[in-house]
Amino acid sequence: MRAVFLDLDSFEPADLDLAPLQQALPGIALYGETAPEQVQERLADAEVAVISKVRMTAAVLDAAPALKLILIAATGTDNVDLEAARERGIAVYNCQAYGTAAVAQHTLALMLALATRLVDYHAAVQAGRWQQAPRFCLLDYPIVELAGRTLGIVGYGELGKAVARLAEAFGMRVLIAGRPGEPVPPGRLALDELLPQVDVLSLHCPLTPATRNLIGERELRLLPSHAFLINAARGGLVDEVALARALREGWIAGAGVDVLSAEPPRDGNPLLAPDIPNLIVTPHSAWGSREARQRIIEQLAENVRAFMAGDDRRRVA
Repeated sequence: MRAVFLDLDSFEPADLDLAPLQQALPGIALYGETAPEQVQERLADAEVAVISKVRMTAAVLDAAPALKLILIAATGTDNVDLEAARERGIAVYNCQAYGTAAVAQHTLALMLALATRLVDYHAAVQAGRWQQAPRFCLLDYPIVELAGRTLGIVGYGELGKAVARLAEAFGMRVLIAGRPGEPVPPGRLALDELLPQVDVLSLHCPLTPATRNLIGERELRLLPSHAFLINAARGGLVDEVALARALREGWIAGAGVDVLSAEPPRDGNPLLAPDIPNLIVTPHSAWGSREARQRIIEQLAENVRAFMAGDDRRRVA
């Protein structure tokens, strides 16, 4: 099958083994980036399109009459018009659970960095403050232990469960929120009931109409003033203006985010202001271990074989 990978550079592929994908799709054309105006030309006679963030609208699909299969090199499907693909008989597969270990460890790293004030102490040493201290240690920033603290998790799928296991290894108690907009099952708590009880709130749910701005001013004010917020899921889950205000005014003690509402934040973002205290922002890098990126390549190859065998594993349309 004639195949193209439209945005391979999304994976920083220099350290990856592309052989599994190339064996599954011999002769696949690899493009580092594809601008919107180039998509139609590169899909003109393609039967398989491999994409990460390239948008596959109904108009794009109409201009690709040979297309039979779209392979999304990610879990999220919002950049593909799934209904249009179904109407045109185009199969769509995604990748799943490839970054569980990487995102879970990044989530704990953000928690630990906030609890130990790691960034502040590193900056203090770089500024020469330890060198000038009157005693052997510098303890200018309050340090807390995760052991004995309560972690609240919103989104208890594979990622949420992996974070819970790591948190429990640190001696944390774990509470789980019910799914937004759905009845709360036994063993879980409504979000409003959970928020006042947690020392750390970690988000691991998808971005949907029900979860957009799930954490806004009201929810932030329900958290204890000593609480940390962690978001390694989707930027749109949090009202960023409200979070910036919450940190400036001390509604909560700190936050660590790996995602923003628009990425990359070319037009700025409220959370990138330099005066926000105890905020750590990482550039959507939680998923990006070499192991996780290699799993995506392997899953893409598996999805090709599944499609050819009529197997619907990881098929989303």
